[in-house]
Amino acid sequence: MSAARTLRGLGGIALVLLAWQGVVGSGLATYDYLPSPVAIAASVPELFYDRGVIGETLHTLGATLAGWGIAVAIGLVLGALLGFSPIARAWGLASVELLRPMPAVALVPAAMLLFGFSIATELVVIVIPTIWPVLVSTMRGIMAAPARLEDVARTLRLGRIETIRKVLLPAAAPAVLVGCRLAMSTALVLAVVAEMIGNPEGIGYAVVREAQALHPDLMFAYVLIAGMLGVLLNAGLVALGRLLLPGAFNRPSAVASASAP
Repeated sequence: MSAARTLRGLGGIALVLLAWQGVVGSGLATYDYLPSPVAIAASVPELFYDRGVIGETLHTLGATLAGWGIAVAIGLVLGALLGFSPIARAWGLASVELLRPMPAVALVPAAMLLFGFSIATELVVIVIPTIWPVLVSTMRGIMAAPARLEDVARTLRLGRIETIRKVLLPAAAPAVLVGCRLAMSTALVLAVVAEMIGNPEGIGYAVVREAQALHPDLMFAYVLIAGMLGVLLNAGLVALGRLLLPGAFNRPSAVASASAP
């Protein structure tokens, strides 16, 4: 993303914050528990002085990365199987389309019955829905590989395994990386949701705790920290993707294949 586009995006956020500050400061909004952006920003240092925000953030970060890693491993294997094997698609694609729309929060009661209030519950809620972006993007990336690549592989007398490893998988890599990026944002959202209702730890639980204590400024400060964590995770994954495959995230075909239903 260019610097000009980044500045325009930040300008839009700045306008929203200025409007929010103006509405709250002028008294146009009469909500008792809607703090201004200035009040929220002023409460952030309090989190670091008086509360365990670092430990809470590390818990959410660890759960996000662990759930994302498990989901990526499963999604890559199943996506490659469905992408390479017409038989696997015939038998498995209907199940994928049936399970993929399942709401993540529907898994919380079952996970709590099995594992109680624990990190295992959190991982169940994170992993299962996070598999699908990786699985679908991997499958579609492999299926979208140009047929001429296999013709080239046959010309070079490559075996089936070598064709998959040296030709088809590299061709699908941009779509796979975009799917992993989508999965990362999904994993963070689900980690926060699971902490709110299934595991009393981390940023999600802190948001609920401060809301119940009627500390809206601290509640919004935790929301801000969760958003910043998401930005950092996304930036790190994009940087890794550009290092491994320069320009992969700028290819419209990769984005389309990863986000297609």
